Amino acid sequence: MTAEPLERFLDRRARLAAAGPDEASPILRTARESDLPELRRLDREVFQEVAYPGFLFRQLYDMYAGHFLVLDDGTGTLRGYVLAGTSALDRDSWILGLCVAPDRRRHGLGRELMTEILVRLRRSGVERVRLTVEPGNSAAILLYRSLGFRPEGPHGGLRRDYFGPGMHRRVLRLDLTAAR
Repeated sequence: MTAEPLERFLDRRARLAAAGPDEASPILRTARESDLPELRRLDREVFQEVAYPGFLFRQLYDMYAGHFLVLDDGTGTLRGYVLAGTSALDRDSWILGLCVAPDRRRHGLGRELMTEILVRLRRSGVERVRLTVEPGNSAAILLYRSLGFRPEGPHGGLRRDYFGPGMHRRVLRLDLTAAR
C-alpha cells in the first residue's frame, strides 16, 4: 500500500474546518512513525483508562501503517485518527480505533476519517469491515449505521462481557462488496 499524496486531501480542508476561523483546518493523512507520541497523547485524552498502551500503539503502527490515518492540524497536534487492522487471507478488516479530540467533535471529522478508511480498504480488496462500539454510545452508533454498518449476530449485535466482565460491546459489520 502506498501512501496517498497529501494534495489529494487539500480540497477537503473546507469540510474539515470544524472550529472557529482562528484555528487551522486539519489535514487528513497517513500516520507517520513520528506521530506515535502524539497519537498516544490523543488516545489517552479520549479513551482514558481504556486507552491503548504505548507498546501496543507501536506494534499496531508497525502492522497497519497503511490503514492508520490521522487528522493533523499543521502544528504537530493531532485531532483524530482511525486505525484498521486487516487480515490478508480472508479479506476481513476491523476498525481498531476511531478517535476525535473532544473539542473537535460533532463537525464531521469522524465521518471523514471513516469514509476515507473505507475507500482505502475497498481499494485494497477488503470485503468485510467490523467494529465494536460501546452500547450506550448512540452518536457513534448513528455514525456507523449512516455509513452502512449493521449489527452482526443476534440481539442487535450485543455481546455481553466482550472485553471482560461488564464491558459489553455491539459488533457492527459492513460488507464492502455490496453495491452502494
